[in-house]
Amino acid sequence: MIKASFRPLAASVTEWLGGVLERERERWVLWLPVCLGSGVAVYFALASEPPLWLGTAALAASVALGLACRQRPVALVAFLALAVFSLGFAAAQWRTAMVAAPVLTERLGPTSVIGRIVLVETFPNGGRITLERPRINGLAPELTPEKVRFRIRGAQPRIYPGDWVSLRGVLSPPSPPAMPGAFDFQRRSYFMGLGGVGFAYGSVELTARTPVSGAWGAWLALEKFRQNMAGKVIKALKGPPGSANVGDANVGAVAAALMTGKRSAIPKDLMESVRNSGLAHLLAISGLHIGLVAGFLFVAVRGVLALAPPLALRYPIKKWAALIAIFGALAYALAAGATVPTQRAFLMICIVLLAVLLDRRGLSMRSVAWAAAVILLFQPESLLGASFQMSFAAVTALIAAYEALQVRRLSKGRAPPVLWLSPFKYLFGVALTTLIAGAATAPFALYHFNNFQAYGLAANLIAVPVTALWTMPWAVIAFALTPFGLEHLALTPMGWGVEVIINVAKGVSSWPGAVNVLPSMPTWGVALTALGGLWLCLWRRPWRLWGAAGLAVGLSSILLARPPDILIDAKGKLMAVQTADGGLAMSSMRAARFNRNIWLRRAGQGDDASSWPKSGQLPNKLLGPGKRLTCDFMGCVYRAKGHVVALVRDVAALPEDCLAVDIVVSAVPVRSPCPSAQTVIDRFDLWRLGGHALWLRKDGVRVESVNGVRGDRPWVVKPKMRPPKGKGGL
Repeated sequence: MIKASFRPLAASVTEWLGGVLERERERWVLWLPVCLGSGVAVYFALASEPPLWLGTAALAASVALGLACRQRPVALVAFLALAVFSLGFAAAQWRTAMVAAPVLTERLGPTSVIGRIVLVETFPNGGRITLERPRINGLAPELTPEKVRFRIRGAQPRIYPGDWVSLRGVLSPPSPPAMPGAFDFQRRSYFMGLGGVGFAYGSVELTARTPVSGAWGAWLALEKFRQNMAGKVIKALKGPPGSANVGDANVGAVAAALMTGKRSAIPKDLMESVRNSGLAHLLAISGLHIGLVAGFLFVAVRGVLALAPPLALRYPIKKWAALIAIFGALAYALAAGATVPTQRAFLMICIVLLAVLLDRRGLSMRSVAWAAAVILLFQPESLLGASFQMSFAAVTALIAAYEALQVRRLSKGRAPPVLWLSPFKYLFGVALTTLIAGAATAPFALYHFNNFQAYGLAANLIAVPVTALWTMPWAVIAFALTPFGLEHLALTPMGWGVEVIINVAKGVSSWPGAVNVLPSMPTWGVALTALGGLWLCLWRRPWRLWGAAGLAVGLSSILLARPPDILIDAKGKLMAVQTADGGLAMSSMRAARFNRNIWLRRAGQGDDASSWPKSGQLPNKLLGPGKRLTCDFMGCVYRAKGHVVALVRDVAALPEDCLAVDIVVSAVPVRSPCPSAQTVIDRFDLWRLGGHALWLRKDGVRVESVNGVRGDRPWVVKPKMRPPKGKGGL
């Protein structure tokens, strides 16, 4: 009886769903990059590396099944989606295989290194160079990475990409995540081809300026141009020799970032102000910058050609202007480093301008979809980065919102324009754009950076118009004047606009409550938020509002985030325990500062940390009443949630602790079983699995490790098969 009554309901639901999908047919194509990205995400979420043939075989099988079911629309669409999913999975697999290269597994040096420079970066307190084809003394050629990177300080010769240099320094493997679930620099380095990082002693020695040719030579020439251009901008805007005006140096560094994408010269405190004021997007060369450059060139070229009636009346000057704008946008994208947001923006502007060339209308949301698909096919690892996620989230939300507003405006009819209202309409547009983009990128900012800028709207209302109407037009003019050596004529007025942006960033970031630090959102939460947002933006019918449910559940996941009760880094030098108020207290305020900052940020604590009580001191009040944490020179005992945990620093503490506690976390090896301890994490575990996090519960303890979360993947650096140094206990 129940089955009989269920069948009509299922049939009616299927019919309704089919009707809705049919009415949304023109939007189906927008979900192809979503399927593609889902395949990429599943590949990177695996705990072990799948066979290389798996993705390709799944793609072939999906295509074959789709062809076999081409007379059945529902099955055809399902197998098409599966094929695109498999294509994303296969693209990630092949990309991983193609970039495979040797990576250091242990610290090396001091040793001598010879290599060719591919990248030079300038910092306020030094520089950094990346070398390709290095020859490292004491390392066999088959074990030598393809690229290594060194920090350099002090006086250095004038070096450029393409130069061969020799130096003496220390190299180490790329750093693993600071804690389970944190940013994976090893994975990023793997796809960059970077197999070792370190620092150089003294000055590097320039050995040869070997000319290079071909495509790689063109890329090195472009990097040299970017380095020279950044130097010219900084020199032109830093003031007269001997000037103590730090503001001028800051103006030059920011202007260089806007023109070349090189942000390394911006001082750390200024970069923090830019981020905290919600203006970091102005320094990430993206849609705003590429669109302004292309738009400025299109309008300027078309306007100049229109002044010559014989040309304007006989030839398609609009198409000429569009073609020049494409090449100008390409040149600017390359000069700015061609990052993921830049690639996305360039691909989109190309589609729009190609529509002008072909006398067609550019489809904005489709241009976003195709830009995402191209990037995911050639750089699938970019899906995991904040740059890709925030860039595409912002532009997708903006286009969806303005599509809805345009439909509403057309339904009401167009009102006659009022000239004096134009400035107010522009500011309203900036405010609306800021609100939409800020709301779209906030979940990803919380997931990656754990902060939320409260006054971004106020900062953008001033900084965006200044950038769009003043700063970037002068940047384009400066590029045009560079071949004649007259770029300083445009850089000076450009600097005035940059100075306004800097003052706004510093002023807004100093307001009380400008930045709110929140705990990390779970990965499933940000994934559900992304899917909910896509459902809301990509469909047009009322059922799009279902996406609000996904957004609500995904965003509420941050309320379920619970920082670990105990943390220990991979070398056992830093430990942390949860205080009575939910914060983290550190074993040291000096050791492993990088890891400590990440732990505090992901716990939603900011920079405010307490330290453990020293031997003989009373327990820190932040740790709670009684003996929540008691310490001596050999270690500490932590009591919380019904557990007694020994945090061991010295071998001599093990015999007593192993008879009195139920959890042992030891920075030294534990070579024999602990009778009372149900969970033991020692120096060997840290050496094999990296940093650990423990969540204490009344029914037991949950333990996660860095390598346990990452699994056995090609980018996970495995330690050599010899134990760490140090005496064991028991």
